[in-house]
Amino acid sequence: MTDDRRDVTDREPDEEASSGEVVIDALPPDPAPSALTDPAAAIRGSAEAALLRGVGASDAVAEAAEVALDAERRTGSKVDVLTRLQQDEVVSAFIKLADQFLAAQGFTEHGFRHANLVGRIAHNVLLHLGADEELCQLAAIGGYLHDVGNVVTRANHGLSGAWIAYDALRRIEVDPYRIGLVLSAIGNHEEQYGSSIGPVGAAVILADKADVHRSRVRKGADTATDIHDRVNDAVTHSFLRVDADAATITLELELDTTRSTVIEYFEIFLERMIMCRRAANTLGCRFLITANGVPLG
Repeated sequence: MTDDRRDVTDREPDEEASSGEVVIDALPPDPAPSALTDPAAAIRGSAEAALLRGVGASDAVAEAAEVALDAERRTGSKVDVLTRLQQDEVVSAFIKLADQFLAAQGFTEHGFRHANLVGRIAHNVLLHLGADEELCQLAAIGGYLHDVGNVVTRANHGLSGAWIAYDALRRIEVDPYRIGLVLSAIGNHEEQYGSSIGPVGAAVILADKADVHRSRVRKGADTATDIHDRVNDAVTHSFLRVDADAATITLELELDTTRSTVIEYFEIFLERMIMCRRAANTLGCRFLITANGVPLG
């Protein structure tokens, strides 16, 4: 899934608000003055200061390749075009920085792990529904790049991400018509303004929203007071099952109900599940959910 911002008030962030609603208490309070004891350490730990220590795009490329191997093993999906994107220093640096910037704002993991899984799951969704391999690859590209716009800002990151993706895909000489399909998928993946208008975008939406798992929770997150971290932490297994014969796409969840409840899951993710239903409809399928083996719809 995409958002999951840490919020000590247990309210959803402003991007989760209904149309016209402004949530003014969505940001966690500033730390107490006593906690701000070492400004130099805070600066040294920043992404900007890392440049002075020799951290650069080549490091991001190496990390992207390492994470990709694990994602390939988990999904069984080997997509050569993703290897080309991971070797692009701009793409890898921007994904890494975007994840660091979101961490500073209190969001769950949005880095190479999330990008690889969403890209490969989107590829698999179309593959299992009988789509041509080229269309599957476009879904993989859209899934891998869908959150890169967070390097600019969280607000409307699908739109900024689309233009970053445009430059990246031109560098690897993808046909403009195909680039346009990817840009549409990236620009429409968020429920606040997105729409499932074709197979590539629908696959990206389903893959993105299915990624709820405790491995996305940041180290040191306060799951007791933050509902997004608590729900992610409770999910021990999530799997998007595609059954072409039955024309169903099922999100299978296993939750530790001692950590969070199914009700809390829908409290924060209902709008996303509705978007998944519409995306599945675009693919000619019904969207179903099971939690701990129990069908929910």
